[in-house]
Amino acid sequence: MNALRTYVGIDLGSTTTKAVVLNDAGEVIGRGITNSRSNYDVACQVVRQEALVRTRFTLTRQAITGDPALAQVEKAFLSSLERNFRFRQHLDQLARLREALLHAADDPRHSAHRIELNDAVQRILNGMVERAGLHFSELAVRKSDFFRDLATADYMQLAEQQSDPRGITFDMLCGLFDAAILVVENATTQGSFETQLRGALGPTLTLATLPVQEKASRLRAVVEATCCAEIVEAGTVGTGYGRQRLPFPKEQIRSEILCHGLGAHAMFPGTRTVLDIGGQDTKAIQVDADGIVVSFQMNDRCAAGCGRYLGYIADEMNLGLHELGPLAQQSQSRVRINSTCTVFASAELRERLSLGQRREDILGGLHRAIILRAMSLLARSGGVSDEFTFTGGVARNPAAVDALRELVQENYGDRTLNISADSIYTGALGAALFARRTAQANA
Repeated sequence: MNALRTYVGIDLGSTTTKAVVLNDAGEVIGRGITNSRSNYDVACQVVRQEALVRTRFTLTRQAITGDPALAQVEKAFLSSLERNFRFRQHLDQLARLREALLHAADDPRHSAHRIELNDAVQRILNGMVERAGLHFSELAVRKSDFFRDLATADYMQLAEQQSDPRGITFDMLCGLFDAAILVVENATTQGSFETQLRGALGPTLTLATLPVQEKASRLRAVVEATCCAEIVEAGTVGTGYGRQRLPFPKEQIRSEILCHGLGAHAMFPGTRTVLDIGGQDTKAIQVDADGIVVSFQMNDRCAAGCGRYLGYIADEMNLGLHELGPLAQQSQSRVRINSTCTVFASAELRERLSLGQRREDILGGLHRAIILRAMSLLARSGGVSDEFTFTGGVARNPAAVDALRELVQENYGDRTLNISADSIYTGALGAALFARRTAQANA
């Protein structure tokens, strides 16, 4: 197999870091996403690694569909293979978490309870390993694909069971976890792709359309070829809120405005207006027929009305971030929200709740207030043209989308609103396209 030339774009956001891998034809063949970390070098390594894993799964799928004898088993085989692969990754991370927790428990401050603390940690981690199988079972629906989210939920539940107010307290166990999870997050995945993928093969080779041994032999050969395929990174460009912290030369950094404009145009070629609401800022962008930015407005003074603000609201209401939108859609009488400032959010929320106003109505008003801020930026950038594309993490929030449709209709009339399921990768896609253009121009 000839070496595969690829072009990688990395978008270092304030809450998540994304990567997109393109081939020579400009097709997306891999994506990766991870929680942004204080160690930006590690964040880039982790997300690049994840995108390249997805690239190898794409190669595997292409090879299977190219073999007429295997085409019928492609979907079931790959689903099982990837599930087993992710399960092995999760177990590897749990092993590192166990090591980090036991190291934290050896701190001299815990000397009076060291034996009991070690025992409690071991029992908690054993329980987490048992639960891992449930997270990656065939019918499982995981609330998050991030290890930190799954591990935190499991650890906290098990720690509460193991805690004792007279000895090993819940707060003590939580303190250990806070220290240990940072160690696990700020490390790249252990074990090579080849080792983990080969280890994931076993239980996937039971599909029937060929004699089992013949089919197993063919599928194993495909996976072996995928593991050995040479992938050449012919170009890399970084962008995003934290782009100045990316470990790239200056010539490999592009403005997030340019990348989001080009990425949105690549997803929807008719795009002329782009609204991106990310974790830390909101961008209103106007582009021409080639995806080149002609004007923009950006609110980057604070996180008001952005993803981090919504995360803060979720914490205040003891909800998951993914629960806010569906709950807001149940509003029957939206509450007028005076401020989307994070500093005042807590006080205003408590006041609204104390007045007996429903959470659904408060959230309904809050989502409208967020989009009203965005509409102001859109107006100053040049208005809303047809077609209009909504990108960023907040584009996954159904209540935000509903509020945007409503306000655009009120202010501009009928407009085509584009939202891709992969909108969170828009900036990384634009960066990868810039990398491809530069590499091909210099070839």
